[in-house]
Amino acid sequence: MSVRKAPFGTWSSPITADALIQGNIPLLDVLVDPVTRIIYHIERRSSEGGRAVIVDTIANKEVFGANWNATSKVHEYGGGSAIVYDGEIFFSHSPDGRVYSVIVGSEPTAVTPAEKPFRYADFDVHPIHRHLVAAVLEDHTHDDPAAVVNTLVVIDIRTRSLTTIASGADFYAAPRFSPDGAFIAYQQWNHPDMPWQRSEIHVFGVSVKGDNVILADKKRLAWDGREVSVGYPGWIDAKTLLYLCDESGFLNPWVYSVSSKEAKPLLTSALAQDFALPAFQLAWSPYAILGAEKDTIVFSALKDGRSVLYLFKISTKALVLIDSPFVSITAIRAVDVNTIAFQAKTTRSPSAVVRLRFSDISTPSPGFTYETLKSSMASLPFPDGIISQPEPVTLGTQNEPVHAILYPPTNPEYDGSSDPSEKPPCIVSAHGGPTAMAGHGLDWTRQYFTSRGWVWLEVDYSGSAGYGRKYIDRLNGAWGVADIADCANAAIALASDGRVDGTRTAIRGGSAGGFTTLAALSNSEAQRAFAAGTSLYGISDLTRLAKAGTHKFEARYMDKLIGGTADEIPDVYAGRSPVNNAQNIRSALLLLQGTEDRVVPPEQAEAIEQTLRAQGRHIEKVLFDGEGHGFVKAESIKVALETERAFYENVFGIGK
Repeated sequence: MSVRKAPFGTWSSPITADALIQGNIPLLDVLVDPVTRIIYHIERRSSEGGRAVIVDTIANKEVFGANWNATSKVHEYGGGSAIVYDGEIFFSHSPDGRVYSVIVGSEPTAVTPAEKPFRYADFDVHPIHRHLVAAVLEDHTHDDPAAVVNTLVVIDIRTRSLTTIASGADFYAAPRFSPDGAFIAYQQWNHPDMPWQRSEIHVFGVSVKGDNVILADKKRLAWDGREVSVGYPGWIDAKTLLYLCDESGFLNPWVYSVSSKEAKPLLTSALAQDFALPAFQLAWSPYAILGAEKDTIVFSALKDGRSVLYLFKISTKALVLIDSPFVSITAIRAVDVNTIAFQAKTTRSPSAVVRLRFSDISTPSPGFTYETLKSSMASLPFPDGIISQPEPVTLGTQNEPVHAILYPPTNPEYDGSSDPSEKPPCIVSAHGGPTAMAGHGLDWTRQYFTSRGWVWLEVDYSGSAGYGRKYIDRLNGAWGVADIADCANAAIALASDGRVDGTRTAIRGGSAGGFTTLAALSNSEAQRAFAAGTSLYGISDLTRLAKAGTHKFEARYMDKLIGGTADEIPDVYAGRSPVNNAQNIRSALLLLQGTEDRVVPPEQAEAIEQTLRAQGRHIEKVLFDGEGHGFVKAESIKVALETERAFYENVFGIGK
């Protein structure tokens, strides 16, 4: 194959929007029936309006027909929309919010009351009284964020009735029955905290008498007076609860004994790694308990921005690293005593359902094999060598490092630019959250650009997850300051090193990353690093969002990110709102926004658009009808990607 040279950004690439849409089916979750051991997954059908479908993974068979959508809208971000137990699947159907039961081959039947503005998620089936299903309930009778009520309920599927088992807190998550059904554990937290900032786990004894579910003997696991997060509860056995706690500064595993009523770290010494990401969605599962005696735990953890797998032996306290190619691991589920299933990515392969089998879990270091059961892209119709590989970059100072991941221009048909002096254009990407991380797993949007001759830089700016609590807390009171400085400094550093063209560098981000984009472009110092920007459903007016309201889950998120409420520090909110600093914007700006977004309403995009148009600035906007916070329809994904690329090419004069 002959290798060509051509200006960066003009390289011909087979990674097109059409190829990605037609071949890519996003995977949302992995489910395992603990009785039958059958593995299921939930996939998003972009070609069917973003419908979520539950599929028997190995049989490759859908469990319900085309009219069903297994999506939950609890917290708006959803998660935990289904559970499987002994051949029966319970799932949340987003069009009406009700929970339905289905056995493969039959039609779903409702198991919750009709005509109620309720949302359900994060289910658990009682192991003895299997007609009882615990769930998070979000009541939208009064559909105002301040009036939405969250509780924990038990659904009686025989009578379609609800029993409230916990109320009064602002939020609940992860109700989990013990293996004998004698106890239930769950997480709760209150405004203004997010669950990864300060939360509690409650443990109750459970008894069932007739139609009544009775809780007693409450135990509360919390750190009063300190901001400590506890979450992800699950039972090792009938008397031992496993959960994660960041008391050490990193989210590490702990255990609680219902017999001794004592809680303690599981590891002999704290590990400077987080064993889970912040729970923006419900029912994430970062571990699985294996072994005939339930004496082995498989954990995922985050090291240097990547997922790793560990095998932990309870009897010896040995923590063994499992050598695997996966850099992004979620939804770990036990299949049998030696087997787990999970969702994973490598740096070269997209999201997939993976089954990993240990040869003999009872041995200290068992061998293992793994196989891909379902890939989000059945085949990769692209040539070898076209996938750009991540290069970790550390910026900042020794005391306050800033982590980033660089993806160089990569295409086997090209060997640089036809102009020896040309440096590649660059896209600096600010992830959403903001308490999230970019990760190293294969992402097709990045590859869409790198395969055309762009540099893509992901910045895990101050406040990002995966590097411990101290790194997260660096954004407290500094959102709109530290994040934009980190992104701007990263762009400047790359240009100074001669790796990119500083005059053709753009910043882009979605949601919180959209705010960082707008804040950087409207900051008199940071905007010098960028010649263009794209905000996908980003925040332009902090005051308006705080007062007019976002959804309940994040309604008080900004209290700590900004350093107080909008009433307490109105000048700070106003001063950091991009719409109020739009006079500083000199760069071209593209806005991509869904009309049905309840997290960051369309008014946010409209506000800065109107301001910039009045000033005669280069502003473009595309509204996506029927889309919410993130685009799920095939046509929307295609238009958004192609519009963003064409925008940069026009602004930077690429291909002209």
